[in-house]
Amino acid sequence: MFTGCYTALITPFLNQQLDEAALRKLLRFQLDNGIHGLVPMGTTGESPTVTEQEHRRVVEIVVQETAGQVPVIAGAGSNNPREAIAYAQSAQRIGADAVLAVAGYYNRPSQEGLYQHFKALHDATDIPIIIYNIPPRTIVDIHPETMARLAELPRVVGVKDACGDLGRISHERSRITKPFSYFSGDDITALAYRANGGGGCISVTANVLPAECVRLQHLATAQDYVAALRVHEQLVPLHAALFAEPSPAGIKFAAALLGICSDECRLPMVPLTQSSQEAIRQALAKVGATLA
Repeated sequence: MFTGCYTALITPFLNQQLDEAALRKLLRFQLDNGIHGLVPMGTTGESPTVTEQEHRRVVEIVVQETAGQVPVIAGAGSNNPREAIAYAQSAQRIGADAVLAVAGYYNRPSQEGLYQHFKALHDATDIPIIIYNIPPRTIVDIHPETMARLAELPRVVGVKDACGDLGRISHERSRITKPFSYFSGDDITALAYRANGGGGCISVTANVLPAECVRLQHLATAQDYVAALRVHEQLVPLHAALFAEPSPAGIKFAAALLGICSDECRLPMVPLTQSSQEAIRQALAKVGATLA
């Protein structure tokens, strides 16, 4: 099972090209701060606007740089099953430990259509699959009954839950009988999700504060929820500031403040307003981050 704090990695750009040196710097920063796992080419990685070649190259660099130190769950999401299968097969060849699979956006399938999409991905690969449920972006919601049905497939091993319903994990846990990796997909709900039986968080904030996000997960594992709540409350202003405008503009600006990479995003993502920049700057300073 996959548990703990996994970083939903940004994809650094410089002059609108993939910045491989900055990506490697980010990865070393993550590993040096005890991150439990890494997730390239998800939403935060701007997967909709990278090329196919860039997508594969990012996964390759992450696998190379981690060298087996922590698991790598490579994004392989698409509303086109053939494209999702191609990305998952590529991740498998490169050496990723699992793939993160999202579906449904724009074509809006039924629950049966969602099941058949993920089943086609499962049957065409030999790699573990984490199902990503994020209705605010995909429009469609993977219902607990559908998730339980998917969990019956041998290599569907977990869920990244960003549905916004903290009761959802309870409905899924009551239906799924095998060991399953339950990840929160929202930093703001990471602690509450753990208290409800979750196993970790795929975190955006961990791009810039990996040690703090890891500490929260360690405290939750030890069931020291009083101390975990203190860490959570320290991070709340930053969580809020990072998502005041469409992500990943906020987390990229934060990474730039720490000297990790440029704050460049690709259209249709645009630079932050001055007020959001200042909120992120203040939130980072409040938790003691060293700004470049």
